[in-house]
Amino acid sequence: MSLDGVQSLGSLVDYQAGAIVSRQIVKDRGGSVTSFAFDAGEGLSEHTTPHEALLQVIDGTARVEIAGEAHTVGVGEIIHLPAGVPHAVQAEKRFQMLLVMIRSEV
Repeated sequence: MSLDGVQSLGSLVDYQAGAIVSRQIVKDRGGSVTSFAFDAGEGLSEHTTPHEALLQVIDGTARVEIAGEAHTVGVGEIIHLPAGVPHAVQAEKRFQMLLVMIRSEV
């Protein structure tokens, strides 16, 4: 998937009631960039990934739990999700994020 011209981060995905919506913007062997929109109260349950990731908040606020430690993140903030470490995301109110996943060769 590619984007044509300049885009507003907040316009990449639309909110849907009771749902999480995502749009993959870039994907190649080096990683991916995906935009997400969470309705209030929606979330991703605890999981792990073998890849490093950066979560950037575009709109709203969310609780991000990493290895059992809770963090509240808001507009303009980023948080690092380390590879192999359990994490979860819960929208406290409507929430949009950009997730940059980096696949590293070992």
